[in-house]
Amino acid sequence: MASYSHSRVSCYENCPYQYKLRYLDRVEVDVPNTIEAFMGGIVHQALEDLYKRVKFKQRISKESLIKFYRDAWDKEYSDDILVVKEGLDAKNYKKMGEKYISDYFDRMNPFNQLTILGLETQDRMTLPDGNSWHVRIDKLACDDKGNYYVCDYKTNARMKDQEEADEDRQLAMYSIWVKDKFKDAKSVKLVWHMLAFNKDAVSERTDAQLKKLQQEIVEIIKEMENATEFPRKQSGLCDYCVYKELCPSFKHEAELEKKPMKEFKQDEGVKMVDEFAEIKKLLYDLKNREETVKDNLVEFAKQKDVDVIYGSNMKASVKEFDKVEIDDENRDKLIEVLKKKGLYETYSMLCGMRFNSHIVKGQLKDKDIDKLIEIVKDWRVSVSKKQRNEDD
Repeated sequence: MASYSHSRVSCYENCPYQYKLRYLDRVEVDVPNTIEAFMGGIVHQALEDLYKRVKFKQRISKESLIKFYRDAWDKEYSDDILVVKEGLDAKNYKKMGEKYISDYFDRMNPFNQLTILGLETQDRMTLPDGNSWHVRIDKLACDDKGNYYVCDYKTNARMKDQEEADEDRQLAMYSIWVKDKFKDAKSVKLVWHMLAFNKDAVSERTDAQLKKLQQEIVEIIKEMENATEFPRKQSGLCDYCVYKELCPSFKHEAELEKKPMKEFKQDEGVKMVDEFAEIKKLLYDLKNREETVKDNLVEFAKQKDVDVIYGSNMKASVKEFDKVEIDDENRDKLIEVLKKKGLYETYSMLCGMRFNSHIVKGQLKDKDIDKLIEIVKDWRVSVSKKQRNEDD
């Protein structure tokens, strides 16, 4: 049996290919530390130190907490930490983290609301399928009324709303472990300390919700274990992926970014894509021209009451025919009707000619189907060479 975690399962859901590289192939790459992650880590260290002192009844002051934060920052900071937001530097982030700690201290002081049971806990719980689930809680606490609190520090620049909190999977899974470990728990509250806003987001799950969540996790793990293909999922998360240069969807781009402009323009791939894009544009323009001329030919045939129009060396046949149209709203309903009547396999390709032909010719008559379709008039224009005697 294997060990799983919220981050591991989320990685698979976000991009199976990234999951394969990270957890199955164990590809090692240089992972640049971002300033956001670094600042969040130092804030966590400071708050962990705060509650350790609370637990052992040591003297606590805001000044000493801020000093701990500054000292830890100065000791661990390095110039290779990545700052990507324009107009900001490491000093800005250092001050932000300091403010988060200061505001939290003022709001929670004197820190006697709860009994601290664990800080940065590292534990495992067994899932129904026998696999284990990693439990890592920033702060675990309880009160004297049997309420337990699973707390997570967040330095995000976006406030977690209630809907997002109620759907969060990470802390909810931890609450299963808490209920199993502490039999006196009357409730387990999930708390996100949103430090940038000096507010908390709080959620709670019923036993039925947790049972359903655990089963969903088991199903996802089963899919992961049985997976033989690991498709790539492109999203905004790709910009932050450490495997981007290895990914077939971005490998060529990464190569181009390293080339000077002269070599960039001479790259075989660049030239082929540019040519292909130009051809596609020409085809698009020609397709629009084709549709316009076709409409003009149909109108000309109507006015002249003819069904063949002659050119210099070619002729165009203009034929009116009946066509079945199914709007999007009725498409699913029609599929259900066909299935109930045992006709789905015969007409499973609703865009195919067989369904259209049988409807138009009256070979498929059914009042339930008739209510979901419409027969409209359309025109077909075909071009062929004129016969020799037509040239004479």
